[in-house]
Amino acid sequence: MKYKIITFGCQMNLADSGLLASYLNGRGYQPAESEDDADLIVLNTCSVREKAETRVFGRLSELAGLKREDSRKKIAVVGCMAQRLGERIVRDAPYVDIVLGTDRIFDLPRYVENGSDIPAIHTEFGYEDIEELVPVRDNKYSAFVTISRGCNNYCSYCVVPYVRGEERSYPVSKIVSQINALVGDGVLEITFLGQNVNSFRDGDADFPDLLDRIARETDIRRIRFMTSHPKDMSDRLIETIAREPKMMPHVHLPLQSGSDRILKMMGRVYTFSHYFSLTERLRAAVPDISLTTDLIVGFPSETDEEYRMTLDAVRAVMFDSAFMFRYSVREGTAAAKFDDDVPEKDKIARLVGLINLQKDVAFEKNQSEVGKIRSVLVDGFSRRSNNILKGKTGGNKTILFDGHEELIGTIQKIRVTSADSWTLHGERAE
Repeated sequence: MKYKIITFGCQMNLADSGLLASYLNGRGYQPAESEDDADLIVLNTCSVREKAETRVFGRLSELAGLKREDSRKKIAVVGCMAQRLGERIVRDAPYVDIVLGTDRIFDLPRYVENGSDIPAIHTEFGYEDIEELVPVRDNKYSAFVTISRGCNNYCSYCVVPYVRGEERSYPVSKIVSQINALVGDGVLEITFLGQNVNSFRDGDADFPDLLDRIARETDIRRIRFMTSHPKDMSDRLIETIAREPKMMPHVHLPLQSGSDRILKMMGRVYTFSHYFSLTERLRAAVPDISLTTDLIVGFPSETDEEYRMTLDAVRAVMFDSAFMFRYSVREGTAAAKFDDDVPEKDKIARLVGLINLQKDVAFEKNQSEVGKIRSVLVDGFSRRSNNILKGKTGGNKTILFDGHEELIGTIQKIRVTSADSWTLHGERAE
């Protein structure tokens, strides 16, 4: 049986898709080039934003024709949206065969192979079972490693705790074993994933302990992580980032808003002053650190002045990049009970203003890179040319430079020669 996995959403979904592909391969399934060629089509879904769910329903509508042409094809919807909207998916797309929530993704082969004509909907928590597999990856030299699942924070706007369940961490020994397997498969860089990686705990081991053990007990060359909650960014974690040469100088630290009142309504349990002091301590410990963030505008009751506080926060912190969104209501969250009183046109205008500001800030930050020599993991060719290589700096910035194929999969010293808001350009430093 041939399969095609279509992934929506975050890096954790990409990691799950890679693991699922490895699991299917191990059971004799084969990857298909396209949905047309596939016997099994899997949509691994996201529910964080309404737009992500709309895209999934749109893709399902496109797949309806394939199902009519060949009723033997199996269509599965798995992950966060399946967890949240399982019954609705089957109602609105009755040709879907299997709906599996976030803890049931890896049961997929069992439901494919039972041959039932009745849609299978399983969204129970507590059934997650992941074997020690090396996930299938798009990039041979870097990999995502999930160290925890679920979330206990219950931010008022976020569905993650409801679709991924309570926070639970994987054993350190299992993580070490997985990374050693990845290193044996040619991986040079790993990114730890979790809804809140810095609240990781396995017995007495916390997140800095995990980082120390990975640095000591594996031959991985570069270590990253995301996402961090500001309330759990400890001084010991900052010290670990500064001390350990394998740690890359990049921290993704979601701010969400520059207004303390809005932050309190969001349930973020910190003030902007606390957040800003974290960024100052990070920069004092790691002067070249790259700071990225998430921001939401148009949250219920946000005033023009509070929106300007977010703009002021962006100017004060000078983020290297940001994921920016306008607020959308998520059913079942605490914020869904608030009056969504910011007009859509104002949300859009605020988002455009924020994006334009961050573009200018990113340009200024990238100009400061010009002339510096950065350590770059070369991971392939530019999309536009087979004569131009691309890679990631330690600060997680994309850089393009002239080079030959034999440099792919190596770590090179690259001098930055120019930059725009999104990309660095450089040359090999002799």
